Amino acid sequence: MKKHYLWRYRVAAAALLAAWLFLPQPAVAAEAELSLERAVQLALERNERSLAAGEQLRAAQGALAQARAYFFPAVSLTGNLTRRPNAVERELNGQIITIQSVNAVSAYAALNWVLFNPTVIPNYRQALFAERSQRFSSAETRRRLCFEVAAAFLATLTLDQVFEAAGHRLDYAASTLEAARARYTAGLVSVNDVTRAELEYATAEMGATQTQGEVRTAYLQLGHLLDSELGGKLATPELLLAQAELPVAQDDETLAGTRERRLDLRALSWQAKARRALVLEPSLEWLPSLSLSGQYRYTNEAGLTGRSITWSAGLGLSWTLFDGFGRGGAFKEAKARARQAELDLRGATRQAELEVRDGLVSLASQQASLKKALVALDAARKNAAEIAELYRQGLSNALQVADANVRLFEAEVEVARQRNGLALALLNLRAAQGLDPFGKEPTT
Repeated sequence: MKKHYLWRYRVAAAALLAAWLFLPQPAVAAEAELSLERAVQLALERNERSLAAGEQLRAAQGALAQARAYFFPAVSLTGNLTRRPNAVERELNGQIITIQSVNAVSAYAALNWVLFNPTVIPNYRQALFAERSQRFSSAETRRRLCFEVAAAFLATLTLDQVFEAAGHRLDYAASTLEAARARYTAGLVSVNDVTRAELEYATAEMGATQTQGEVRTAYLQLGHLLDSELGGKLATPELLLAQAELPVAQDDETLAGTRERRLDLRALSWQAKARRALVLEPSLEWLPSLSLSGQYRYTNEAGLTGRSITWSAGLGLSWTLFDGFGRGGAFKEAKARARQAELDLRGATRQAELEVRDGLVSLASQQASLKKALVALDAARKNAAEIAELYRQGLSNALQVADANVRLFEAEVEVARQRNGLALALLNLRAAQGLDPFGKEPTT
């Protein structure tokens, strides 16, 4: 009897386990809030620009390996097998010599080594500096992508908060409409109050619907940037907002180390060095080049020499004495391009300093705007509460209530925009300083 019950329990447990395994599970990840850190990580892992930056670096590393190959010898091996209808033999001094075999086998090993080529050195230095420049350029592409994700994240979060404020306005308008209808039924107000309350409710409902559409569009754009479907809400970056409200530092403190941190400036610096390395190449073409070649050969057709194995070695000298003044033109071009790269670096450095100073001014201005918006929000809340109480006492009309509701909604929206605008101003300052969105120095 006990075994019978035990068997039933086992069947029931197996059924529950199967149901748990095969029935659709709730999307826990879709309900979780997406943090700014996770959004940046997803973009770095999945966005095509981040992946393409890595491929550009690998291409530069491949070009460097090709430039380095000129310093090493080239060794090749060739083998041949030839089938003929008959053999050709000759008798010489009583010996049978095979001129052509039915199955002819030959093998060649060749070595070519450029011992001295003066133009190889500047080309190698140019490839080396170009690889280092691309390393910083790829890292800068990824860093800029992080800031683009952070800006899109804040824009989406702002619309989320605007939609929340629109919901508050709709709820407030609904309660006002209900009170107006009750007062009209009791004969305390005219039908104009009900009409005005209905108009405010319709306006609030339309605004909430429009904002909801904007929120969905913003989520789609952010998801496209992350190459991921976003199912949950966005988590407010409290740490970033708190850091944005801290006092603004002085210009000298903020500018310190900016040039060393800015990856784009370091990329331009290495690019200028690569250009300067090529300036020497046309002049070095006036020198000769020396090469070494060698060959080792085996064949089963010894021929008249009677030797199956032969080898040879030689030195080659190449010296271009006149090229129609082409080297002079190449020198002028390389020198001008090197000067242009130095000017690009100089202009980018001055632009970076300007961006830092503008970022400081913008951050201070946004802090003041946020303080003003918070004061206006506090006043709007007090005014809305006061007007609502007066309306319940019959001392105000629906027009005043609707106006107070609109002012409160606008104040909530302004605070959301100014707070996230302050965070965006801090992000712009960090981008100008060469930091990542979280205030850390990026790695290459």
